[in-house]
Amino acid sequence: MQRPAALPLIRVFATPGVSWPGAPLRGTSLRGRIVAGNVSIACALGKGGITHGKREGDGATPAGAHRPVHGYYRADRIRKPATAVPLAPLRADDGWCDATGHSRYNRHVTLPFPARHETMWRDDHLYDIVIDLGWNARPRAQGRGSAIFLHLAREDGGPTEGCIAVPRDKARRLLALLGPRTRIVVAGKPKPVRKRKSVRKPVPVKPRRR
Repeated sequence: MQRPAALPLIRVFATPGVSWPGAPLRGTSLRGRIVAGNVSIACALGKGGITHGKREGDGATPAGAHRPVHGYYRADRIRKPATAVPLAPLRADDGWCDATGHSRYNRHVTLPFPARHETMWRDDHLYDIVIDLGWNARPRAQGRGSAIFLHLAREDGGPTEGCIAVPRDKARRLLALLGPRTRIVVAGKPKPVRKRKSVRKPVPVKPRRR
């Protein structure tokens, strides 16, 4: 069966009025929706909501355009997903540096690693599929956020540390629509659809016969 072509654009919106118990900001939307062509998938967002001023450790999902540049999957747990995004088997010594000021900040590292980092080989299933969204990569700014991924959601659908998380049973369908050139645009809320005002044409008045 032929894989569907990767989409040029996918949008991610916060779901208005839907948050999570313990949200750090009142009114913060921690859940969202991914719209990929005619496919719509509920997702989890960062516990800090969506932000235009991303900082390391704020727990927020950065707004703007992202690209799924490459990713990893747990070959010991799942078969390789069908996608145009380059994927490699995740290894037990894979990590990601989140130490602000370090030369390897927001870069993949091999463990053991002396500076602060995230271990990508996890006991849970969040990183059974994990896609790097290229945030703050080129150019890279210290403290502007690291390890912004698309990965699998928690079973309870809870918020992330800034990533976008999708349910396991929807992940393969979404990945089939992604490629390295796909733009994933994260916005605060969908733009309202403006209804066009209907213009009534004047009804011609027939002249009365005398």
